[in-house]
Amino acid sequence: MPGSTIAWSRRRVGTALAAACVTALLLVVGLGYALWGVVTDARSPMPVRSDAVEAGAAGGSSVRDRMAATPLTARPPVGGPPVSQGLGGAALAVPSPTGLGPAGVPTGYPHTPAGAVGQLAAIDVTVLTAMTAETVSRVHARWALAGAPAGTDWVMSVNVEDFLAATATSSAAGRPATVTVTPLAGQVAGVDGADWTLACVLLRVEATLVTTAAVTDGHCERMAWVDGRWQIAPGTQPPRVPNVVPGTRAAAQAGWRDWGTTDAGGRDGSD
Repeated sequence: MPGSTIAWSRRRVGTALAAACVTALLLVVGLGYALWGVVTDARSPMPVRSDAVEAGAAGGSSVRDRMAATPLTARPPVGGPPVSQGLGGAALAVPSPTGLGPAGVPTGYPHTPAGAVGQLAAIDVTVLTAMTAETVSRVHARWALAGAPAGTDWVMSVNVEDFLAATATSSAAGRPATVTVTPLAGQVAGVDGADWTLACVLLRVEATLVTTAAVTDGHCERMAWVDGRWQIAPGTQPPRVPNVVPGTRAAAQAGWRDWGTTDAGGRDGSD
């Protein structure tokens, strides 16, 4: 059966999983919330702030907290012009990594906001591709600074835990899922000085058991430049990212920009 892109919520995934025990169809977890407006479970609304997103060395923790708490749809674009339709023409040039860092996470991203976005994507791809509790724990221990969300509370930990719980029956039957993760879009949602960036990535998470299907998942983190690399910064976890379809007007209005790559010298690495 050819692959497909589907929209799921946690509750809907649980229902599908029960059916899959009989039908042996693909099980794909929606990683925490519904996509494209297909929501079947109740959710608390994210706070909407009227504060302007600011940047500056004198910002301090209160400004950073305001940035982190502001939903993407309530903030002006950072680091690029607004886009009226789609993401085309406004690609975010994300530097490529230059090597492997702690816990096997690609690193070497530069000391720039786009570098912070690239590092967050590398962390997420490493965790979600492995999809094991051991990998989550190891990555969190080496990439989260003191004061960052605890390992058990980190959004990636929750996503992996949900996925493993949902696919436990098939995995026990000798059909472990294979997961592929691809960054689709990114954005710099806030900056406070040279050493702090609110980075966001939009990922395609494709899982295969019997057949293949995929969901999109957005993730924002506070990132701080410490010890020569971007790491997950102290502070409360930013709210869940609103669901959007990459390349749509809604995605553009939320600030998402197509994922572009550059090599270490800053050249376009797409060819």
